[in-house]
Order: sequence, then C-alpha cells, then structure tokens
Amino acid sequence: MERRSFVQGAGIAGVLAAGVAPAVHAQATLRWRLTSSFPKSLDTLFGVNDVFAAKMKEMSGGKFTITTHPPGELVPAFGTIDAVKDGTVEMANTAPYYYFGKDPTFALSCAIPFGLNARQMAAWYYEGNGLKLTRDFYRTYNIVNFPMGNTGAQMGGWFRKEIKSLAEFKGVKFRVGGFGGKVVERIGGVPQNIPGGEIYQALEKGTIDAAEWVGPYDDQKLGFVKVAPFYAYPGWWEGGPGIELHVNAKAYDALPAEYKAMIESACAYCHMDMVGKYDGKNAQSLKQLVGAGAKLFPFPKDLMDAAFKEAMALYSEISATNAAWKKIYDDYSAFRRDSNLWFRYTEATFDDFMQRQRL
Repeated sequence: MERRSFVQGAGIAGVLAAGVAPAVHAQATLRWRLTSSFPKSLDTLFGVNDVFAAKMKEMSGGKFTITTHPPGELVPAFGTIDAVKDGTVEMANTAPYYYFGKDPTFALSCAIPFGLNARQMAAWYYEGNGLKLTRDFYRTYNIVNFPMGNTGAQMGGWFRKEIKSLAEFKGVKFRVGGFGGKVVERIGGVPQNIPGGEIYQALEKGTIDAAEWVGPYDDQKLGFVKVAPFYAYPGWWEGGPGIELHVNAKAYDALPAEYKAMIESACAYCHMDMVGKYDGKNAQSLKQLVGAGAKLFPFPKDLMDAAFKEAMALYSEISATNAAWKKIYDDYSAFRRDSNLWFRYTEATFDDFMQRQRL
C-alpha cells in the first residue's frame, strides 16, 4: 500500500498506532516580546529586531509572532539582562558589553579593546569554542545567547577638538560604551556610559567633551557632526562588536525543536544582514559627513600604544580574580593570536594594497 493511501485510510490515530509519523504536525501558537537597548531611530541596531521577527513569522507560518520594543516601553536600555533572566520578557537584543559592571565576562561576547574583528569573532563563535564557552556563562544568568549581528570595526568618536597626543586626551569626558571605558580611564580619560538616545543632548550641553557610537551611518542619523566635528579613527575598543539575542533559558528550553531551529536560523540571517548593511552604508555616509564638515583624524600613536599596554595589563588583572573571565579569555586570546597571524599574511596585506590604489 502507498504511504499516502495508508495515511488517508487509517486516520491519525491509526498512523500513530502503526508507528508511522505524519510528515507535518501542529505547532503551538506563541506571542513573545523582544526588548532592545537601541532606539528605534537606528534602523540597523534596532531594525535587526524587526528583521528577526519577520523571519520568525515567515518560517513558522505566522504561529510564532514576536513584538519588538525600544528602550522605555518595557524595560530601560540597560535593563535587558535582568529582564530576560527574570522572565519579564522572553527576549532581548543588546550589546553585552553594556553589562561589564555585573561581570566583565559579558564583554567577551561583544567586544573588548584590541580584540577580534568581525570575521574573527564569527570564526571564534562557530569554528572555535566561543559559542560553547559563552553559552555556559550565560546559563548562570538563565539566558541562552545567539549572535545576531556585528557592526564591523567602529570609528573612534566625535570630539570638540582634535586629539594630537596622549597628553591632550587626559581629562576628556568621553562617552564610550562598555569595556572600553575601563581602558580609557587608565590612560587618563573620563569615561561616561550614556544610552544612544541621550548622547546628542549631552554633547550639545557640554556635559561631555566627546562621544563614540558606531560608525558613519548611525552617527549621521544622530547628528553628532553638528556639535563635535572632529571624527577620530579607529575605534580600538571595538574592532568587531557582536550584537546578541538573549532568550530566557526556561522559555527557550520549553520550545519544540522546530522553534529552536527557527531562532537559530533567523539570528544567523540577521547577523549577515547587519554586517552587509554596515559595510554597504558606511562608505556613502562617511562621504556625506565629510561634506557636512566632519574633520577626520587618527588617534595619535602614543595614545594607541598606551591604550594597548593598559588593556593587556587589565586583562591579566581580571584573569587573576575572575574564573569565568579567565576560562573564556584564555581561549579567546589564543584564537586571536593564531587568527592575527593568518590575517597578517593575507587579508591585511591585500587590504592595505587595495586601499592605496585609485580605482
């Protein structure tokens, strides 16, 4: 008897009794909430949530719907970890280094000064031990984490005046996200941790002297060039910052396998979508910012050297007192060493040559 005829004749009860599983079975209808640390005005960092929700709806045939919420609607911008851990919301989208104050280990799944670039970060997660190690850490917070995007190497921020030496950086009140602030403080700057939606007002009022955010596309939307026209590079504290989706572990564990696979697939799509958007949009935005008066300058070498030295010293200090950090950082730093060796002979030399050509 053909399988199709058997199924039609026996009915579902008969099929199950006979040990023949039907090809399709009903899934539960779910409606979850996803809160973000980023304002709606950023169609990259907040917009990735809408891309994710659309993919989940598409793959589930409309049965798994997710509503997306900017900071303040459900929880504050920097309240996502606790909200997901406690089950206040099922999901959150954030840059984990915002939570280095809880534990510096959070920064390793996002970015640390002089860390991995975007491609290296993806390689560490999927080919190395990054995802396994960070998942073990997040489980202690009742969270399952998924890579959900990367901005690529960022710019060094907007300053009221050009910084020409390490000495000129001392005392500068600098809005800098996450773990970078610790190194900024060690080289004489005064770090400020301010949500993205509040940076412009702080610059305009003079509450801060400088601010970094992401790069040309997002920075242009926030209008920083109007109040602090000197634009530094590179953002040495964010060579490849990963954006993550955090899911309440209890809620995630209760999902059927199909929904878990959908979340993983949708996040992977969002990851590449964000990388592509930034690489595609930043070039044009940089041209437009220069046309609007932005004055580009590189961080001086003595500042870069001092920051690198202090960053390495800081990581050694944390490793001596924080077992969770040490376990992940030891693996991270070994991967970084080998990956940099590879990139030095291929990507770096090719990119350096091509970027000196006038095509």
